[in-house]
Amino acid sequence: YEQAMALLLKTQKAPDLTPDRKSQLFVDYAACCAKTGQLEKGVKLLEKQHQRTATGQTYQTLGYLYVELLSQGKPVAEESTVVMVPGPHEFSDPVPGEGLTVEEKQAIIDQQWQEKIDKAVKLIDDSLEYDDEDPVCLDNKGQFLYRVMGDKAAAKEWFDKAHEEKPNQIDSLWFLSRYDLDNGDKDAAIEKLETALEGRFSPLNYVSREEVEQEIAKLKA
Repeated sequence: YEQAMALLLKTQKAPDLTPDRKSQLFVDYAACCAKTGQLEKGVKLLEKQHQRTATGQTYQTLGYLYVELLSQGKPVAEESTVVMVPGPHEFSDPVPGEGLTVEEKQAIIDQQWQEKIDKAVKLIDDSLEYDDEDPVCLDNKGQFLYRVMGDKAAAKEWFDKAHEEKPNQIDSLWFLSRYDLDNGDKDAAIEKLETALEGRFSPLNYVSREEVEQEIAKLKA
């Protein structure tokens, strides 16, 4: 991934880079950031590109990265926690808040967290308005509800819609297999997971090929 990032940085200077190819470059770079522990950096870069040129791919990838970021959970403030607050001037960068109590830090974190939730909801809903049949965007909606909001019942509708649009979509099959297991239907879960194995895995899949293989082996044991 680090080698890919270095190559992508060189590629962005190419004189014949079309807007579509530039969006693809940013999508790929953001994916590399996510895989090298720089998720927030990837999100910020892709947000800027999406504002310049919104495409189906930027909707898909940014929606998924929001889910990845928010599924890590809201931070809990401690004495040593540093929170960023607006700078002294309208156009200045955020600066570390000083002299704040733990409660004041947590209040700032709560506000910033809610802003991130609202931003993710808007982006994911906008992506479905952009293309309400896009299986990745439908799956992003399901994953947001399932992984971030903890609303498994509401999420299933979106996984079902994604599966209807693309029956072999890996992540949708994985999450739908979770519902099968909740219902005690191990055979149905195995069938979905075996179908998922036939798909083409990417760095931005929620599960890897190895994880799916291990899950199948465990269920068959």
